[in-house]
Amino acid sequence: MKQAEFDGRGSMIRWTETPGFEPARVYVHGLGSASTVYHAHIAARPEMAGRRTLFVDLPGHGISDRPADYDYTLEDHANALSAALDEAGVSGAEIVAHSMGGAVAIVLAHRRPGLVSRLVLSEANLDPYPPVKAGSSGIASYEEVDYVDNGGHARVLEKIGPTWAATMRLADPRALHRTAVNLARGTTPTMRRLLEGMTADRVYLQGELSGEVEGRRDLEAAGVRVVTVPGAGHNVMFDNPAAFAAEVVGAP
Repeated sequence: MKQAEFDGRGSMIRWTETPGFEPARVYVHGLGSASTVYHAHIAARPEMAGRRTLFVDLPGHGISDRPADYDYTLEDHANALSAALDEAGVSGAEIVAHSMGGAVAIVLAHRRPGLVSRLVLSEANLDPYPPVKAGSSGIASYEEVDYVDNGGHARVLEKIGPTWAATMRLADPRALHRTAVNLARGTTPTMRRLLEGMTADRVYLQGELSGEVEGRRDLEAAGVRVVTVPGAGHNVMFDNPAAFAAEVVGAP
């Protein structure tokens, strides 16, 4: 396990790492998740062998610290992720990011393009959305005090499936709520516009069971490779790991 300070007050973002050749692959989890749980089985596949690999847990999640006085905006998470990559001596990385982590990766690539050579985004959030439609099972629809102190977190854990609950129960409720609210708020310009304006290699994976990607034609016109993964829902890496790994590896 390795770590880097991210807030100027001693709070640490942490990751686990396996050695290998560059450029490094950096896995970033979604809201309420953890990178190793969602991606270690992908990195362990034979076709992935030999590459330096980092599994980063964002602030408030997994093994990273969870300061109570932190805002947990997408920009904050991107800054923390950049601190980890700087500490690890990573540049030109391939970022493999899921859901909320994909939104963070887009912000990182926009702000620090030298850190990122390729983005593989699995059902990343591209647009702001009303809290009642939150992919985070309504976390953002709660007021913070109700989510943290009045049972909201426990109610959400009862509603979601066992896989997500296993990692969400390890996340800090306050950090989780603030992240969900900021994810719903999005960025200016939106994550979609930031992604469309990049020149790095970009792949967007959508599970077939999740429906068509909104604005697919515009994404493709901007150079984003959009892939519909057969038989997969939101957790593409679990539902069709072979197809997921093939897109991470990319063209020979």
